[in-house]
Amino acid sequence: MAAGIAVNSGAPGSKPAAATDKARINLERASILLVDTPLGVDVLSHVFYGFGARNLYRCRSAAEAMEVVAAHQLDLIITEALLPDADAYEFVRAVRQSDEYESNRFVPVMLLSAHTAASKVVMSRDCGANFFVAKPISPRVMMDRLLWVSREKRQYLQTDTYAGPDRRFHDEPLPEGVQGRRRNDPKIDAEEPET
Repeated sequence: MAAGIAVNSGAPGSKPAAATDKARINLERASILLVDTPLGVDVLSHVFYGFGARNLYRCRSAAEAMEVVAAHQLDLIITEALLPDADAYEFVRAVRQSDEYESNRFVPVMLLSAHTAASKVVMSRDCGANFFVAKPISPRVMMDRLLWVSREKRQYLQTDTYAGPDRRFHDEPLPEGVQGRRRNDPKIDAEEPET
């Protein structure tokens, strides 16, 4: 995540803690944009105030959110997928691809929705969001997702049609006989057939 969010998982030099371990995240200096309905923004605000966040931008529409993105350097964006005035997927694409919002191009984005059809999750991934979270949320689930996003090591990609984190989540080897597209694709150790 950006410089405003720090994860502390124990002693210096220790392995990163799993989300269920006693990892801590410092949100005191983080700038966080929350975009949702009035009730949704209130719930998210209480959750993040409970986590120690103090610099929250609360927006109830994509238009308000775009103004904040243009004017402030952010550390995290959390948005409802179904905004009253615009498509949140287009909002995320604009943040990722528009030169006007270049200072926030790499900011982690989490989409929230009560509608969790596979097509919505795919749309979330394809617009450049880092994570899709199903509503209703709980503080524990939100903290688990924050820890996951803060430790995320996926590369940021930009092409003519996509900008955002690499959409692949697993470092699984490619199927046998398939050539990798990237230098860092895992290699498969070919086994010799038994005779």
